[in-house]
Amino acid sequence: TGIFGEIQLGAILEQILTKEQYETNFVTGEGREPVEFAIKFPGQQDHEFVYMPIDSKFPLTVYTDLYNAYENNELDIVKAKKEQLKNTIKKMAKDIHTKYINLPKTTDFAVMFLPVEGLYAEVAKMGLIEELQNQYKVTIAGPTTMSALLNSLQMGFRTLAIQRKSGEVWKILGAVKTEFGKINELVKKIQDRFETTSKDFETLVGTRSRMLESKLKSVEKLDMNESAKLLELENKENENRGDE
Repeated sequence: TGIFGEIQLGAILEQILTKEQYETNFVTGEGREPVEFAIKFPGQQDHEFVYMPIDSKFPLTVYTDLYNAYENNELDIVKAKKEQLKNTIKKMAKDIHTKYINLPKTTDFAVMFLPVEGLYAEVAKMGLIEELQNQYKVTIAGPTTMSALLNSLQMGFRTLAIQRKSGEVWKILGAVKTEFGKINELVKKIQDRFETTSKDFETLVGTRSRMLESKLKSVEKLDMNESAKLLELENKENENRGDE
């Protein structure tokens, strides 16, 4: 049952966090037993971390007995098994507090992961969540609440990363703004040159052409023979024929 809970917890962590954001089988202090998982929080200094211990627990036998008592409507057994489950969970929370919470290397609280939603719901109905938080600094989480907790932490990690990199971001934005300013200046220069060229072209092709056209309107058109003689085309044709 311990392996089942550990595998399920590992799958949830792997799905939501990156490998760099948590440790596996992490020892929180000298002479202590390793906790299954520990989430890494950035410390006050760079490359310094504070770890949040997470350990999975699954009291299968007592939970199964309680479930069967519910199914068979055995109220006396239900009452006894609920009390047994309550004591078992409290003992597990005490063990987690003693073995894994180690200030300042870890947070002042740890998380107990219960891999079955029905078990988590039963513990919640007993009112154990607040009691364990106050007495042992241990937070209870089922599969759904564990995912919600990790998603919240992931958002916190992203916000922290943005805050730490905000100076670099502003530098990049400033550089981009400067480059855009240079581009705008270059475009403006090209546009000015284009407008000047367009005006020169209009002066050359437009104005000059219209002036020549108006002058030529007053000149009578010659017939083909006269035009050829005028342009000495007839002599050139004869010369070409002689060469052949």
